[in-house]
Amino acid sequence: MSKQPFYKRVLLKISGESFSSPGGFGIDASELKTIAGEIVSAAASGTQIAVVVGGGNMIRGADLSRRIEIDQATADYMGMLGTIMNGMALKEAIEGLGHPARVMSAIDVPAIAEPFIRKRAMRHFEKGRVVILVAGTGNPFFTTDTCASLRATELNVDILLKATKVDGIYDDDPMTNPNATRYDTLSYQEAVERQLGVMDLTALSMCMERELPVVVFDFKSDGNIRRVIEGQPIGTLLTNTDQASKPRTASTN
Repeated sequence: MSKQPFYKRVLLKISGESFSSPGGFGIDASELKTIAGEIVSAAASGTQIAVVVGGGNMIRGADLSRRIEIDQATADYMGMLGTIMNGMALKEAIEGLGHPARVMSAIDVPAIAEPFIRKRAMRHFEKGRVVILVAGTGNPFFTTDTCASLRATELNVDILLKATKVDGIYDDDPMTNPNATRYDTLSYQEAVERQLGVMDLTALSMCMERELPVVVFDFKSDGNIRRVIEGQPIGTLLTNTDQASKPRTASTN
């Protein structure tokens, strides 16, 4: 028998790069199918799920601004459009697997997405729908990590799940350093002091202030999103505590 969910409501942050093949661009069909399948499997546990998607597989605003010398505000808005495209694709993939989903946008695109309204999002949760949040905060100069922290706070989630392609937070890049160590638990203050690049400082500060726990984990491993929701010790847990972190020798396999 399937375990009951440990968390009633979660917010899942997925980077735009997760939608493309390694080193690729745009949306890869197999990657999209994997993401949708993992979300549907997790939602079947009964947990209410919101998803914030990035747009780095389409456009990275700061990089684009530097390369073609346009105002970063304009480039950031272009990046928001990239997140909308990812969100639309994810909705179609999730519903193609038989689970209802809705796209809610921080900027007005009424022909393709609902506006983000907190109470409406709550109603979608009650109806068992996955809520896909796009266009970041709707403002330039703010990352989708900050959007994830903001929406997680607004929607009163139990935990923020930051999906990555590695299995937690390391003291060095595990892809290049086989002796890197992975942390089982870490405080926000330690993450900032050690400059581990977990999330941007605005996002970390909001999580710290609101005492919102964050799990950083590899969601490409089959069933990992559901395991986190069930309360299993997957990845690295970021908390607002002063307890010492607990590193362990990493494996790059």
